[in-house]
Amino acid sequence: MSKRNTLVRSLHDLGLATWFGGSLMGAVGLNGATAQADSPQERLTLSSIGWARWAPVQIAAIALHGVGGIGLILGNKERIAADPGTRINTIVKFALTAVAGGATLYSAFLGAKIAKNADQPTEGVTEPAPGTSSELASAQKQQRIVQWVLPAVTGVLIVLGAQHGEQQRPLAGLLQRFGR
Repeated sequence: MSKRNTLVRSLHDLGLATWFGGSLMGAVGLNGATAQADSPQERLTLSSIGWARWAPVQIAAIALHGVGGIGLILGNKERIAADPGTRINTIVKFALTAVAGGATLYSAFLGAKIAKNADQPTEGVTEPAPGTSSELASAQKQQRIVQWVLPAVTGVLIVLGAQHGEQQRPLAGLLQRFGR
């Protein structure tokens, strides 16, 4: 008999989709758009304001994804224990979720450094200008990489989630349908 996990699966998937989408939109849209500000001094300020407004949504998304993930693990613990493919998928997803969480925290740390130096002119949020302090330039260069790590890792998590769903298709149920 099939056991439904619609609520926890929805929390898991909606949280992850928001985490992925927000990270990608921030890197492409927000950081890209604020680089076009007329005043070089406004660029970091505008980006910092946007990311500060997004932070509570991002935190909620990560929390929903975590709660949903724990719920799915608890709801499928027998299958995880019995099926090596499902177990490996679960372990990899857990490890990548930890990587994405760490990258999110590190990105926030870098963002705070960037915001603290928002009075300096820059070419863009992640591109220093001539005369940018070494502290700010270092944070910008690191953020240029981290901003792409987040959508890459959360995108892989989405693919692994789809694979996990496919692993739930019971072969026995399919055979029963043909046996009728």
